[in-house]
Amino acid sequence: MSENNVKVVLAHGAWADGSSWNKVIAGLRSEGVKALAAPLPLTSLADDVAALTWTLERVDGPVVLVGHAYAGAVIASTSDEKVASLVYVTALAPDEGETVTDIFYRTEPHPLAPQLAPDPHELIWLPEEAFARAFAQHASPEEQALLAATQRPLTAGSIGVPVGRPAWKDRPSWFLVAEEDRMIPAANQRFMAERMKARVRTVPADHLPMLTATTAVVDIVLEAVREVESGR
Repeated sequence: MSENNVKVVLAHGAWADGSSWNKVIAGLRSEGVKALAAPLPLTSLADDVAALTWTLERVDGPVVLVGHAYAGAVIASTSDEKVASLVYVTALAPDEGETVTDIFYRTEPHPLAPQLAPDPHELIWLPEEAFARAFAQHASPEEQALLAATQRPLTAGSIGVPVGRPAWKDRPSWFLVAEEDRMIPAANQRFMAERMKARVRTVPADHLPMLTATTAVVDIVLEAVREVESGR
């Protein structure tokens, strides 16, 4: 299949890295869509936006920008004009003046969600048992163990910074609601999606649908890609 002129840039969330998008990248590639995963350091919101900007500099043409979880705040902080639309995969979408923490704790947490707190180095790690209980409960035990072993911590400061005017106010957006997410409750996802005026799709998935419900993620990204390509 010939390569599409619309490119996709993927931004991972906390406790993950670019490899969390591997299945999605493969699925998009099979449809002729080139995708790159931005390597976010998770050291500060500014650092993560800078890393995303450097990745966008490597891409020509219109871009569909996709963010998971915390990276929803990152993708909304870009000002790159080549970004044509945004896709939120069970992601956080703070409005201007809000922090990631504000919107994350807007609703009551799921009973199985872990309690999060920074360590002495101001790093927030996900407890090992949380990968099976809340982060990716639909993944296999082997996948959960690998996720726990390779997790990338988030600095506490990354989620306490008020964001500026989010890009979703000026660009078309999509939102994949994961109905069985135990990290970001579906009700909170729907609130953000409605506030964004995003086009909403739902999937009976956990917090990591890129791994456990890959087809749904590929489908919503392709929907955004095709709309950009058609010029609508």
